[in-house]
Amino acid sequence: MKKIAFSAVTLVALAALYLLAWPVPINPVAWDAPAVPGYTGPHAVNTKLANLQIIDLKGEVGPEHIQFGPDGKLYTTVASGNILRMNADGSEQQVFANTGGRVLGFDFDSLGNLIAADAVKGLLSIAPDAKVSVLTDSVKGDPIRYADAVVVAPNGKMYLSDATTHFAPKDWGGTFEASVLDILEQASTGRILEFDPATNTTRIVASGISFANGVALSQDGLSLFVNETGKYRVWKIAVTASNLDIRTLASQPSAQARVLLDNLPGYPDNLMRGLNGKIWLGLAKPRNPTIDKMAQTPWLRSLTLRLPRALWPIPQAYGHVMALTEDGTVVADLQDPSGAYPETTAITETQDRLYVQSLHAHGLGWLANR
Repeated sequence: MKKIAFSAVTLVALAALYLLAWPVPINPVAWDAPAVPGYTGPHAVNTKLANLQIIDLKGEVGPEHIQFGPDGKLYTTVASGNILRMNADGSEQQVFANTGGRVLGFDFDSLGNLIAADAVKGLLSIAPDAKVSVLTDSVKGDPIRYADAVVVAPNGKMYLSDATTHFAPKDWGGTFEASVLDILEQASTGRILEFDPATNTTRIVASGISFANGVALSQDGLSLFVNETGKYRVWKIAVTASNLDIRTLASQPSAQARVLLDNLPGYPDNLMRGLNGKIWLGLAKPRNPTIDKMAQTPWLRSLTLRLPRALWPIPQAYGHVMALTEDGTVVADLQDPSGAYPETTAITETQDRLYVQSLHAHGLGWLANR
């Protein structure tokens, strides 16, 4: 009995030592998480996103970004690294290009090139003949580790988000895994970059962002709208800003940057310009109170990573997209509490349809634009 008791005590001690001291890849930072707002006001629970029509992608997964090209074709990026091209109804699908990485966002320049934010490769240009070239993969010698979204301005300059400088997807098991690590750490190392093809130079517009994600340009071309996924908010940042650390501006807005929307009920992902001045925003996951409660206890977040992945506090699937105006007014909110179409990242709007972007869906969802 003494041997059994000794063995039990030893196992408990080893388990405790493991949970408290086993090395983890994050160095968590304490932060002030706002109280979870719940689904109220403009975000009152509804089922407007339920029962989507689905375009079969023939085995491809994760239409993370959707956009129509100058040729009138619908383009979408998927987890395999392929960029698919098809008609608006999903017919005549073909692989337009494969980058060998994972394109999370793209836009088109004035020459018809597809400008891609590839989480593995950096900022790419894909010509109409599908030739892939690297525009930039570093800034001042520092690698772009997690290119996430990009928008091309009328003057040709390109603005992209580098979601985190700590966790490159190629080193940490993929884009989703790297995002979880960065959001748990809360070191706010994301940044917004500008690439100028006229001078072939890359500069930092803003930094200090907790997982810099979706990027959209204002109609006057003077400001960027940026999703700060890890802190549930949307920023408005001047394109003229230079190496601006926004961490000091959350409570003290300036002419260079201010919080446009704060304390969202989920994790904001992509931003897409819609019709009539709208900006569509997707909430990939709902808030998890357990995660917010650990905001001031970094050691608990370290402990979380020592648990089996099945015990990680990853929020459940919940379909949610919304539209806002440039002043931050919410003008549409579509939800599916069942989460049948998972990790909704934004909407691509046409006169007839709303195409729903997703990180992990097995198909491309859409509904009629009423």
